[in-house]
Amino acid sequence: AAPAGAVSFGVKHTEGVSVEVVCRGQAEVGSAPSSGTQWLLDEGTVLRFSMSQASTEVNDNKVTISFYTEGGQPINQAGVFLTGIGISLDVDADRDGVVEKNNPNKARWTWGPEGHGAILLVSCDKESP
Repeated sequence: AAPAGAVSFGVKHTEGVSVEVVCRGQAEVGSAPSSGTQWLLDEGTVLRFSMSQASTEVNDNKVTISFYTEGGQPINQAGVFLTGIGISLDVDADRDGVVEKNNPNKARWTWGPEGHGAILLVSCDKESP
């Protein structure tokens, strides 16, 4: 997706986003700083975006990739807007028939009739072809 003539790229991102650059045949380069560093374009290079918390608004985070010529001149940009979604599994952790969001037994599980913690029944069969 890089424009013709591009030999390197740089990444900028908002504070709520983490970006890792992974190069083919090499270990992970690590977290990309929010600006300033450039990497050579390589067919096997992968950018990994992640967010550690839910967004407060839709599209409130952004990653911008800038492409550069051999002389270091910027020639184009591509951008992605991100919205982090928080997912929580609320369970009947003390098995009293009431689902509570902040039950202290949610993080621990104890076996038996007087135990606590969620019992999950997972259906792994194929419902339809």
